[in-house]
Amino acid sequence: MAKLSVEVVTGERVVFQEDDVDMVVVPGADGTLGILPRHAPLISLLSFGEMRVIKGSQEQSLAIFGGFVEVAHNRVRVLADTAERAEEIDLARAEEARKRAEARLERSRADVDLIRAEAALRRSMIRLKVGRRSRGRQPVGPRQELGDS
Repeated sequence: MAKLSVEVVTGERVVFQEDDVDMVVVPGADGTLGILPRHAPLISLLSFGEMRVIKGSQEQSLAIFGGFVEVAHNRVRVLADTAERAEEIDLARAEEARKRAEARLERSRADVDLIRAEAALRRSMIRLKVGRRSRGRQPVGPRQELGDS
């Protein structure tokens, strides 16, 4: 049976590389994309969200923040603006970032850049979701939908 080779690269490093993968799920710009072996060639923009790599009964998650995905010849290449493996995520730091972003949004003053605050909140929620899932805990709290793509 055919399998996938997966590579996730940022401008700084190779974040993830794995062969013999059964399925990849990425946060596409227009929705979630599921990629199986023998997938049609594809190039797509990526959104902020969780990337899942499934190999047998094992599943690994990465937090992806923009970029591109290319699929061809059972190879999945992700060129991400930013990407983090679940085990690299500092949950305490992500929780603090979430709290800061929510506080900025609640202030709603003219000097608060709402777009930047919303983006910071979304990034922190994704990090919390990916980090907590890998550690066997449930994802985030009241604004969980912001982390889902």
